[in-house]
Amino acid sequence: MKKLLLPVLLLLTLVIAACGNTDKKEDTSSADTKKETITYKSETGDVEVPANPKRVVVLAGFAGNVMALDVPLVGVDSWSKSNPKFDLKNVKEVSEENVEKVIELEPDLIIGYNTTKNIDKFKKIAPTVTYTYGKVDYLTQHIEIGKLLNKEQEARDWVKDFKTRAADAGTEIKAKIGEDKTVSVIESFDKQLYVFGDNWGRGTEILYQEMKLKMPKKVTEMALKDGYYALSPEVLPEYAGDYLIFSKTAEADNSFTKTDTYKNIPAVKNNHVFEVDSKEFYFNDPLTLERQLEFFKKSFLGA
Repeated sequence: MKKLLLPVLLLLTLVIAACGNTDKKEDTSSADTKKETITYKSETGDVEVPANPKRVVVLAGFAGNVMALDVPLVGVDSWSKSNPKFDLKNVKEVSEENVEKVIELEPDLIIGYNTTKNIDKFKKIAPTVTYTYGKVDYLTQHIEIGKLLNKEQEARDWVKDFKTRAADAGTEIKAKIGEDKTVSVIESFDKQLYVFGDNWGRGTEILYQEMKLKMPKKVTEMALKDGYYALSPEVLPEYAGDYLIFSKTAEADNSFTKTDTYKNIPAVKNNHVFEVDSKEFYFNDPLTLERQLEFFKKSFLGA
């Protein structure tokens, strides 16, 4: 009788053990799928966000910051999408106007400006964090996004390294062209011409803040406070430095470059005009800044 019971008891033991293992697996799986979060101190208060976001939507100009920190994007604004240097072929274009399209992307984090429309609606879709453009400097902004994405140290390390490399390049450039030489950054957009201060993208942060290159007095007077200044081509010579960074697109009206007024600007006559594609130079995120730095080194130093 005992011999007959032994196999039965052994079978029951195996079944119970199997059930126990199954329960453990289910518990482990449940723990793995539990989403971890962190608390980010935003401008508008604490926001609970994913510790490791996997589906980020950017409704403002921060796509390059997110990409630089190797965090997956599923949706970006039209300006970022049109940047030929951003690898966004598998990322959808979104806008603050089309809430439904953002819903379809099932984001786990949304980033925008404080002026972005429909913020209350976006907050119902996923944790939403907004920033005021220019409230902090461009490098601090990257550190803030690093905090948001739980990659603060990576952001800080890049900022420290970048500042050193940009300052070194500035020292080399001034040694070559002269300490007192001035640089202007202009852009033709639609039918308007602009000159920029020291914090409006287009490489201005690198040239003026990091490299410490000088801007013409007229640019300081008119563009430094607001970041940009609209002017007519006729007065451009007053704002043109010894060197011109000309941000342009084929779609804009660049006919002024055919005029004698433009051709007689000393920087033009001396071949000190460096042309760039506006779509590549708009922003001041790490990816764009790296490209801008290399462009300036090559243009000024031939490096």
